[in-house]
Amino acid sequence: MRIYKLVGIVLTALLLLASCADSDPDKKKVKIAYANWLEGIAMSHLAKVVLEEQGYEVELQNADLAPIFVSISGKNSDVFLDAWLPITMKDYMDQYGDSIEFLGEVYGEARVGLAVPQYVAINSIDELAANKDRFSSEIVGIDAGAGIMKTTDKAISTYGLDGYTLMTSSSSTMLASLKKAMDRGEWIVITGWTPHWMFDQFDLKFLDDPKKVYGDLEEIHAIAWKGFSKKDPFAAEFFANIKLTTEELSSFMTAMKDARMDEEEIARKWRDEHRQLVDSWIPKSDNFEISS
Repeated sequence: MRIYKLVGIVLTALLLLASCADSDPDKKKVKIAYANWLEGIAMSHLAKVVLEEQGYEVELQNADLAPIFVSISGKNSDVFLDAWLPITMKDYMDQYGDSIEFLGEVYGEARVGLAVPQYVAINSIDELAANKDRFSSEIVGIDAGAGIMKTTDKAISTYGLDGYTLMTSSSSTMLASLKKAMDRGEWIVITGWTPHWMFDQFDLKFLDDPKKVYGDLEEIHAIAWKGFSKKDPFAAEFFANIKLTTEELSSFMTAMKDARMDEEEIARKWRDEHRQLVDSWIPKSDNFEISS
């Protein structure tokens, strides 16, 4: 028994040594957190491959939204590229904003709200109450911690949608439910947002929001823990420089959805196809001292 314990200790020590050997102490390190949303997956993997070209060691950390904000504010993650503001993630910013700094606006024409197929004969959220039976008293949503789910809870209260249940699922499950309903010509209402390929693949429309629960256009921001830009000004400026148009982001998300390769390979391919754009994000290294 003692021999087995000794072997276990030796193997553990060897694994620890191997893990230390894999990490280059001379490399600058960045930890990027991301949620399971296609635009965030795409942008995070792209940032990883670009920073690695610049000599960085990049760790991607996948988590739900609430743990991401906890991790950023606690400096366990460095950067989050998918903060939707001013409405969608307002609650998280209210809670953690004192420990967070803004690096830059990545995309400025995002929108969130409730969406239905074009054939559904209503056009406004305030028409949902009178058509509860047609929608089976359900609003089909995504994961419970998502900002759009919190806002939809407010919409249910604000618009008096008594009797409606906000269904929690994943985005893939929500979209599978959408496809099934549309194949049958049934009425369905989902939590929708752009940019997203759902509006390219399905004939959808946003319901009007006269009470502005979901606000107007949203912005997608890169955020970090407060003080990150002083610790690593080169990386901070790189993240601040990332700007994507609707066409660019949509093409990237479609590539992520359709390609039969892993996310990092897709990111490298998209980077190579948009080399001039990506190179414009990279700060002039002469202005920075990059050290570990």
